[in-house]
Amino acid sequence: MIRSKEQAAEETPAAASVSDSERLLFGGELAYDVGWDQHEGAWLKLGLWAMAKGLPRMIGTGLRLAHLADARALRVVLGAEVGRGIAQAAGLVAVNAVLGHILAGGGTNERLSSAFPALAVVAVAALLGSLLRSASTAATGELEPKVQRVATEQYLGLVHRVELAAIEDDEFHRLLDAARYGADSARRMIRYCTNTLNSGISLVAAAGVLTVLHLGLLPLLVLMTLPSGWRSLTISRQRYLSFHAFVQHARAGHLLGQLLTQREAAAEVRVHEVGPFLLGHFREMAETSEREQTRLARNAAKIGLIADGASGVATLLTYGALGLLLWSGRMDLAVAGTAVLAIRTGSSSLDGLVLQMADLHQESLFVADFERLCTEAKARAIPESGVDLPERVREVRFEKVTFTYPGSGGHVPDPTLREVSMAFPMGKVIALVGENGSGKSTVVKLLAGLHQPDQGGGTVWWDDVDAAAADRGQIFARVGLMSQSFFRWPFTVRVNIGIGNPTVPIDDRAVREAAAFSGADRFIAGLRRELSTLLGRGYRGGQEASGGEWQMVGIARAWYKRAQILVVDEPTSALDAVAEQRVFDRIRALAAAGQTVVLITHRLHSVRHADVIHVMKDGRLAESGTFSELMDENTGTGTGDFRTAYRIQAAAFADTLPGPRGESAAADAEEVS
Repeated sequence: MIRSKEQAAEETPAAASVSDSERLLFGGELAYDVGWDQHEGAWLKLGLWAMAKGLPRMIGTGLRLAHLADARALRVVLGAEVGRGIAQAAGLVAVNAVLGHILAGGGTNERLSSAFPALAVVAVAALLGSLLRSASTAATGELEPKVQRVATEQYLGLVHRVELAAIEDDEFHRLLDAARYGADSARRMIRYCTNTLNSGISLVAAAGVLTVLHLGLLPLLVLMTLPSGWRSLTISRQRYLSFHAFVQHARAGHLLGQLLTQREAAAEVRVHEVGPFLLGHFREMAETSEREQTRLARNAAKIGLIADGASGVATLLTYGALGLLLWSGRMDLAVAGTAVLAIRTGSSSLDGLVLQMADLHQESLFVADFERLCTEAKARAIPESGVDLPERVREVRFEKVTFTYPGSGGHVPDPTLREVSMAFPMGKVIALVGENGSGKSTVVKLLAGLHQPDQGGGTVWWDDVDAAAADRGQIFARVGLMSQSFFRWPFTVRVNIGIGNPTVPIDDRAVREAAAFSGADRFIAGLRRELSTLLGRGYRGGQEASGGEWQMVGIARAWYKRAQILVVDEPTSALDAVAEQRVFDRIRALAAAGQTVVLITHRLHSVRHADVIHVMKDGRLAESGTFSELMDENTGTGTGDFRTAYRIQAAAFADTLPGPRGESAAADAEEVS
């Protein structure tokens, strides 16, 4: 196994439980920490009485989700379970009557004849209970997938509307991971709620019969069930704590397996012989998980052995007490027989109730994660209304804007933008240039309404409307975004372009116009199914596109929206020189037709025709002006950063050309400077 010398030296006894693979690959223990302290504390303080007190709330959560999913099916489940409890109680009472008749004096035929009505009641109660159980099972099976869908739709519907800052927040993302388990738990809660109701109603029925027979039998019923209840609770608690401790570890192990089969990593896995390295770490992390599962199994066996022993002692005491009651004459034989059946039924019901309560409580903690995410998502949602933007905006203006991305682990990072003031006049080509990390992409996110300035950190104005108070939907509608890392949707070409404006039906004519604008039309014409071709292997009929072809599709997507402001962030990084020049010619044509274009690029020769060039440096606006103004050494304005960078690029380009042509290019660069 490969390990770094630094990590071997840093190993301490406190970290001895962390595997070498976790330390080397992921920098330390993969512990899951969202709500961990709350969940761990909840389980450590949990007891049977605490579970009993929390049972109405847990069942209420399940019933609320079930009612949202299918109120009719929920009514069927509730009615069937109550009916089963009544039928069970009636059956036990009828059994007591049957035993009383059979054990009474008289002839056999006479006793059987007198017991027949009660036997009929027992049979009818059993049949009715069976029918009601089938109805409850069918309705529960109908409810479960609906509840999962409703829960999933609920949190997805909230999450896709949260501020981008929430998605970029690590804490929110970890909460989102937990909520995904919560949606699955909501489905399982329905069955556990049904089983809990069934066990509870059956227990009430059995306890009611025992109360009628003899009050002293109730403590015996509880005594027989306590050991198995303790076993169920303890094992469930340990499994839940183990899950939260190992969920990230399990995900990381799954990731290692995926890396060995991913298309994107396949070439490097083979050329660099990464396979044995990843496989070795996969094995080590899998063995760590196996050791944890073995530990849980052994603990469960020990706990089960103790519980079974205690349960056996309780059973002896129970039947011993029944024997004493019979021997002393304080209980009839028929009543004793019915009591045995009721105790066995009640014990089974109470055992099942405790087990279902433990499972229900475990799932309710995951559902609590889901509910906490929904609450957080609502608090961090993008406002659905606001001040209307002017119908015709003259310019978007940044006024001393400061912006800071959220930190993690209590760390407060430095601002990404510091008191930036700049203007974006409509109907112009505005270029944003600067080194990597200078703040260009952050400026675009603020322009597009994806972020808002820090509290007290300046204002983004759309004419005289503050973007923070504006209707965000109107801002989104005015901006089309072609980012450098645009998403490659695993859908058809038609959808990949038309998804630029998904609020209206996709128009094939407009899709083709967008493809012609970006140059993607030539690539699409060569596809077997043209616009209906699925972009992405792994599905039947799927076809992969090259990086340059994908970039043309992305440009077409941004253009398809026909937004007032078109933001293009490094739009030609994967294109050849001819395709790149074609795209820039089209961008200039858009500006000539009155559309506003915000261009972010490192290729400074492509911004010569921009109306305004904003130069970013270290999160601040270094200089602004036209190309000629920024290149003029005699104006005395600006810092000269653009001029210096342009000269370096021009000289590097000139050096790559051979002979007289290179000399001419160098002369051109010198003339420009």
